[in-house]
Amino acid sequence: MESAIAQFLPLILIFAIMYFLLIRPQQQKVKQHKAMVEALRRGDQVVTQGGLIGKVSKVKDDSEIEVELAEGVRVRVVKSTIAQVLSKTEPAKE
Repeated sequence: MESAIAQFLPLILIFAIMYFLLIRPQQQKVKQHKAMVEALRRGDQVVTQGGLIGKVSKVKDDSEIEVELAEGVRVRVVKSTIAQVLSKTEPAKE
């Protein structure tokens, strides 16, 4: 019985190390990205995964926003493709 546990101990140890070095940080990164995307609002300056920099002109629905790349040039972008928010706008005062 003890020898069986001793044989599986290195395997369990490797899995634990992999979890804390690879899986857990990736889950936290996904969670942070999701929070960033959910907090997008009109006026935020964003960078897409394709490298385009623009300003959010309209939040259409849960999965899509409209980004103004230049004056009069607006594109529809899937929210999950936003890589970074460069500057946030202040919330409207009530």
